[in-house]
Amino acid sequence: MDAAATSAIALEASTVIDPDVWADPYPFYQRLRQEHPVWLVPGLDLAFVATHDLIVDALRRIDDFSNHLDVLVITGDDGNPALFRTDEFGEGTTTLATADPPEHTVHRSVVFPELVAKRMEAMRPEIEAFIDEQFTVARAQGAKLGATSAPGAKTIQSASHTSRVEWASTVAHPVPARVIGRLIGLPDEDWPNVMKWALHGGLLLAGFPTRANLAAITEESIEAGGYLFTKLMESGREPGDDLVGVCAKAVANGDLDVGDAIGTLTVLLGAGGESTASLIGNAVRMLADDPALQAQIRADHSLLGNFIEEAVRLESPFRGHYRQVKRDCELGGVALKAGTTAFLLWSSANRDPAEHDRPDEVVLNRRIPRSHLAFGRGIHHCVGAPLARLETLCSLERLLQESSWFTLADDDPPRWENSIFVRRHEHLPLDVTWN
Repeated sequence: MDAAATSAIALEASTVIDPDVWADPYPFYQRLRQEHPVWLVPGLDLAFVATHDLIVDALRRIDDFSNHLDVLVITGDDGNPALFRTDEFGEGTTTLATADPPEHTVHRSVVFPELVAKRMEAMRPEIEAFIDEQFTVARAQGAKLGATSAPGAKTIQSASHTSRVEWASTVAHPVPARVIGRLIGLPDEDWPNVMKWALHGGLLLAGFPTRANLAAITEESIEAGGYLFTKLMESGREPGDDLVGVCAKAVANGDLDVGDAIGTLTVLLGAGGESTASLIGNAVRMLADDPALQAQIRADHSLLGNFIEEAVRLESPFRGHYRQVKRDCELGGVALKAGTTAFLLWSSANRDPAEHDRPDEVVLNRRIPRSHLAFGRGIHHCVGAPLARLETLCSLERLLQESSWFTLADDDPPRWENSIFVRRHEHLPLDVTWN
């Protein structure tokens, strides 16, 4: 990585919400790892944790670092970063990703067997059917273009087969929303709202909204919660084997209260939609941007599994997660006082040269391809990680099978969601040459 670019990154409070920094955060991460692996943000009770070893250390110390989402970064009225207490908009719930033991253990035990053991792989035909439908939309989308070529590409077929596809809104965002909706047990016709709500949750954590913006975002979250409450009550009359049915049974058995059940479904909706939408977009963009890599994967589809692990490591869908410091302690020799908010940067740890050889490159033969932290680690490892991998695999397989080549549109660059929390494409136009 360029040393000049790294040294040019200012370590000041404004960096926390600088959109240019987050569009390409890797020089920022490198400077933190080298100079301030635990960076105390000036003027805020906020610490960024950037190295693999210190993040793993914090994850192990559940008595020092709580998962409760009590505080998050916002943009203050003066345009500078500020901290916002989530209880200002009323009492929330602490479920799954935002819960600590023993509550977390109870919540996870309700959904984990159903989510992982019984449902995920069995959903592959449904996932492929959703992808079929979205690819029909993709093939019909946009004007036909002239033929394109790239170094390493196979011979491109006639120009009539090449068209512009907006990959994010056509495939990367809708497929995960449809899948998580089916897994939860929501009506198929509701998937546009499910997609909106799934991607909406990340806005609360984006860092760029103001207090006024958060009020509007919270209203949308209340609408999603009301919808899930209605579905939970309907399912309670005759619970099925989907997740809303599992939660309804848990409420009836006294294992969950209604608030925790809705909170669990909300977390699964947001995590399942947002993280997978990010991964499907990031993986395709990486292939479109690297002709030699795309040619290598096209020649040997057995490399897709390891490529997906490299994609999720290099462009972690969630850049990090918050932790609350529960008591005065130290991390990496830096004193942290109780009440400090720590932001554990998965995406920095995943490029830490102390942990990963050639950390900024796609290496398809890594000895332990899943050693990254992109899906968390320990008790908070993402329960939906296998589903995200499966949806991404099916989407990439279909794109490679149905096309002879695809590239980024040279006259319409990709755009990232403006967020310190998620690494997702808001806009990803591709020029696809179809078979």
